[in-house]
Amino acid sequence: MKIFKTSRFAVQIIMLLFAVSITSCVVHTGTTKTVKTKQVPPGQAKKMNGDKSAKNYAPGQNK
Repeated sequence: MKIFKTSRFAVQIIMLLFAVSITSCVVHTGTTKTVKTKQVPPGQAKKMNGDKSAKNYAPGQNK
């Protein structure tokens, strides 16, 4: 009976060490590249949305 308890304890310790070793394996990739997106000109935005006027897409014309 004593051998069974000892081996059970050893298995629990091994499982705990295995779980800790797996959770500590985190890979950090340094991809913090910022992509600058160009703003679409008002005329192109008008064409993409099928509107007749580009006034709604021009930054100076929005009220």
